[in-house]
Amino acid sequence: MTSSTHWPVADLLTSSRLALEPLRPGHAPEAFPVFDDVRLHTWTGGAPSTLAELAARYARQAAGRSPDGSQGWLNWMLRRTDDGRLAGTVQATVYRTSAGDLEASLAWVVGVEHQGLGFAREAAAAMADWLRGQGVTVLAAYVHPEHAASAAVARALGLTPTDVVEDGEVRWSSTGG
Repeated sequence: MTSSTHWPVADLLTSSRLALEPLRPGHAPEAFPVFDDVRLHTWTGGAPSTLAELAARYARQAAGRSPDGSQGWLNWMLRRTDDGRLAGTVQATVYRTSAGDLEASLAWVVGVEHQGLGFAREAAAAMADWLRGQGVTVLAAYVHPEHAASAAVARALGLTPTDVVEDGEVRWSSTGG
């Protein structure tokens, strides 16, 4: 495991149709048109970021850890290998549980134009496999109860819904907790 302090550092990952590139601030101009779509906020709320906001967020996230060091931040941009276009992102926030185990909270967003092609499932699976190889023992994701596509991705990762609800989203977990 490569690490920044004690957190894994995102490596270039590949799947059958995607290259998962570690996020860098320079991705913002290319990513902006992919994520500048209000429909992507149907389940999460909010609105699309401006280019400046996206660039600032990517600069923060590319640091690889929270400012206080309590979390590792792993972010990848999804690049289609057939045409080289950015299609979305996957991310994992890694932290230590009270028992000292590594847990990761996962998220994925695929641009509207690229949805329905299985990219979220494919990229999330590549990320989850890599995280397990880095010693992450628990995977979790928060999914809006009406977001069937994200629930299908969580299910494909072996996650199951729990009774925990945060901000209207159900926690799915590999441990049931």
